[in-house]
Amino acid sequence: MKILVQNFTHQLREAKAIAEKAIISKSLNVANIVITGLGGSGIGGSIISELVSDSCQVPILVNKDYFLPDFVNASTLLIVSSYSGNTEETLSALQQAISKKAQIIVITSGGQIIELAKQHQFDFIEVPGGQPPRSCIGYSLVQLIKILVEKGFADKKLFENLDQAILLLDSENIAIKAESINIAKKLVNKIPVLYSLGSCEATVVRFRQQINENSKMLCWHHCFPEMNHNELVGWTEKNDTLIVVTFHTSFDYIRTKKRYEVCKPIFEKYSAGVIDITAKGTSKLEQFLYLINIGDWISCDIADLKGIDPVEVNVINHLKEELAKF
Repeated sequence: MKILVQNFTHQLREAKAIAEKAIISKSLNVANIVITGLGGSGIGGSIISELVSDSCQVPILVNKDYFLPDFVNASTLLIVSSYSGNTEETLSALQQAISKKAQIIVITSGGQIIELAKQHQFDFIEVPGGQPPRSCIGYSLVQLIKILVEKGFADKKLFENLDQAILLLDSENIAIKAESINIAKKLVNKIPVLYSLGSCEATVVRFRQQINENSKMLCWHHCFPEMNHNELVGWTEKNDTLIVVTFHTSFDYIRTKKRYEVCKPIFEKYSAGVIDITAKGTSKLEQFLYLINIGDWISCDIADLKGIDPVEVNVINHLKEELAKF
């Protein structure tokens, strides 16, 4: 897994080359966008929806279930993201999208989903397969960027910013790994409580998923300012098993930052400590990819410190085996 994380910028370059060759037809009369996918395939949808939230002129919904919302119809751009191409929930959603006559485009490495795309002559982008889906976020996210840019729902600068983001990650690689191991040492044998300051919640969700899968640990996440209206009240008892990790970007709203300044001493009082991680880069894409990358490194470093295999997901395999009997 560490090799895959180290090769993240190589993956981004390869994904960009794939996207540049992709043939994407124009969409007509799109009233809404639905991105359907789960786990390592679905998180890209959450990230892209935040990246374009201040520019996209139609609503974007990220669907992570067997079923699509009833509003999906011929005016819906339905983007199917399944790395394996065999995710049962995503297959179910795709079949519904077909019956609803949605405008469908697929991102996958193969499986039943690419066969359905070929059968129905949907646009599709095929990415390299054979790796854990969570390690291939670069492939799916870059294709999502390409699709939204080509279809006119994202500024072309978003795709152009990829090169600068790759250069940033390469230049910061040594520093990221050094910071990562220091943070990982503080998180071992703790329950991480992850917060974003509103501008990058999807990167915190990604970090939680990586801690779950790579580090084999439970944790939870929340987001400012929403947590100020509920979860904050729970910070009333000292618990040294908890440790807070916060993600910050330059796009955090000034009043949200003030909320955090007020809350930080509360977290410090009732937990084992607070770790602030501030993204580097100028564009939102650069900062998101920076946070994704350092979060991935931290999750792998925790696994090393615990002496466990970050790739292993036996409990998920067991679930799939039991579902296959049903």
